Amino acid sequence: MRLNGIHIPHRKGTQYFETQTFPVPERVKISMSQHMGAPCTPLVKKGDTVKVGQKIGESEAFMSCPVHSSVSGEVVDVSDMLLANGKTCKAVEIACDGQQTMSEEIEPPVVTDKQSLVKAVRESGCCGLGGAGFPTHIKLNYDESKVDIDSLVINAAECEPYITSDFREMMENTQDIIEGIKTLCKILEIENVYIGIEDNKPQAIEKLTKQTENEDSIHVVKLKSSYPQGAEKVIAFSTTGRIIKEGNLPSDHGIIVMNVSTVAFINRYIKTGVPLISRRLTIDGDAVNKPCNVKALIGTSVKDLLEFAETDFDKAQKIIAGGPMMGMCLYDADTPLSKTNNAFLAFKEKTYAKKSLLYKGQTNCIRCGRCIGACPLGLMPTELEKAYDRRDKDALNKMKINLCMNCGSCSFVCPARRNLAEKNQLAKGFAFSK
Repeated sequence: MRLNGIHIPHRKGTQYFETQTFPVPERVKISMSQHMGAPCTPLVKKGDTVKVGQKIGESEAFMSCPVHSSVSGEVVDVSDMLLANGKTCKAVEIACDGQQTMSEEIEPPVVTDKQSLVKAVRESGCCGLGGAGFPTHIKLNYDESKVDIDSLVINAAECEPYITSDFREMMENTQDIIEGIKTLCKILEIENVYIGIEDNKPQAIEKLTKQTENEDSIHVVKLKSSYPQGAEKVIAFSTTGRIIKEGNLPSDHGIIVMNVSTVAFINRYIKTGVPLISRRLTIDGDAVNKPCNVKALIGTSVKDLLEFAETDFDKAQKIIAGGPMMGMCLYDADTPLSKTNNAFLAFKEKTYAKKSLLYKGQTNCIRCGRCIGACPLGLMPTELEKAYDRRDKDALNKMKINLCMNCGSCSFVCPARRNLAEKNQLAKGFAFSK
């Protein structure tokens, strides 16, 4: 099998910038939708006093995990919040008292077996820190009678341009990564670990290779710098050679895939009991005067973070949460930081991905086939676009629209500047609508 993909500018300008700690803000606004799946219901009301690490949101839904306060202070509002994807959810706004008093709820969990591990990870509020935000405890809570997990794949590819938060995790918290891996392997009885790192991060490869040289079961795999190398199915194949079949999960093929920063967090949580209330992220873009990596509290305003990096708001035409390929444009700079945000990028140019192309506007498809060659899953984006335009559900399903991961490779390479990736997402929603 040969994986397609594209080569894009890395633009990892912040990779050697050590992480700075962002000051405790005056206020935080914590969304009850912090991960993929069902949003939480607020456990607090206006006027309540909260402490750091206190659980303020919970849900009984299967695909969900709790939300905790990142600060101590007073709840000043519980209101509806418009998310970047157009949906709404509840949000808890807290006026910080500046004391950062820790909650009495915080204590290191007792983890002795799989059941206690899954429970602890859920209570930590942990979700995938690579951007997708899948509740981590669900990955770990697999049915041993149905699947046999023998490999743990650590996703340290970080293939999106600009983002260097995972790289800094590897350089600054190497021991947390290694200890987290060992804990997971011991409890889940996993035989092999594959840490996949793109070859544009030689320092990380060297450091993790040295740290694991006496660990026979841990393998550092140098991956080709090719986008989207960090996609779950792609990195599973690149590290283990196993193909995740349509409709299957990695666990169906004996694999668990976890982001490198997620594994490090789990180790810290088991040691301290402090839930997921902060995260490292990259701030960059041509409208940012002082690009940086910062560790900030969940609920911090994006505007405050961008001001910290001396962003030129007068010239910034687009603010993206995440990377330029798969990130989401923000409609409001006052949007709060969530668990899944690994970067905020501010650009003067209207579009990062297409600004170097020849044409100024969209033209007719010239049938060059570049989008097909770029798609990592071998889909036919131009034909999917046509099928969606004529509202042909049968054709969309026949051409496997459900496999599209929205990596954006097709739009990036299209010389006609057609919005193929956007159309694919509309097509997925349409194909499965009633």
